[in-house]
Parts: sequence; C-alpha cells; structure tokens
Amino acid sequence: MKRKSYLNWSWIFMIAFIVLSVLDIRFGLLGIICMTVPLYHALRGRGKIHCSHYCPRGSLLGSFLKNISLGNNLPPFMKQKTVKNILLTFMVVMFSISLVRAGLNFDKIAFSVFRMMMSSLAIGVIMGIVFKPRSWCQICPMGHATSLLK
Repeated sequence: MKRKSYLNWSWIFMIAFIVLSVLDIRFGLLGIICMTVPLYHALRGRGKIHCSHYCPRGSLLGSFLKNISLGNNLPPFMKQKTVKNILLTFMVVMFSISLVRAGLNFDKIAFSVFRMMMSSLAIGVIMGIVFKPRSWCQICPMGHATSLLK
C-alpha cells in the first residue's frame, strides 16, 4: 500500500508548535510528539516513513529554504555513520541533562523540549541555506535512531 505524503503542508505543525510555545511554554511538550512518532513508525516496521512522508521539520526546511539555499552537497564525512552516532549521542546526552536539571518542574521540562526542538531547527536552517534545503534530514538524530531500529 502506497502512503500519501503530507510534506507539502505538514510544516504548519512546526510553525504552530513554535508560535504556541512562545505564547505559553507548556506547549513545548508537544515537541515530544516529534520525537516519538518516528520511533513509533520504526517500531511498527515502517522504517523511516516519518522522514519521507510526515516530518514537519523536513517539510518546513524543504518548503521555505528552496529559494535561498546555495544547493551545495553535504560533505561526505557528514553522512558517515560515526558522525550520525556522535550527533545522536550528543543530543540525547544534552537533552537528558536538561531534563534532569528541570526536575519535576513542568514548565522547565517543556522549555527543555522546546529548546531541543529549536536548536535542531536552527541547525537545520543553517545547513539548509549552506547546503541543500533538507540537508539536516541526512544527519537528523531521529531519522538515524529510526534506522537503528530495523
């Protein structure tokens, strides 16, 4: 069964997440959806379908950076599994430290999630301008994590 792609408009969810989180940081917890849905698909045997059909961040990068991107290819070393493993480990460790420091404070936990989402989006935008629009998708820690769950 061929799945329909929602990448033409799923960027709306990313914009809504940012706006809602800025208005009330508690909405930052919605970022957990972006972190768990790819894992859900992978555990259901669908591989990286989230990346190619649903990802709001990939949709945002692809839609808004196509006209300002320099269109360079990502350097080959960045596509290596070692680099992806280092990035995944770094982001998991930083996110874990952030959550531990937040304790049981709901607002601090929401801010930790929001900060992680915005950090990866900022890196993705920079990469999308310097390289091709969805270059972040080639090294995305969530995409890499799902590929490890075969």
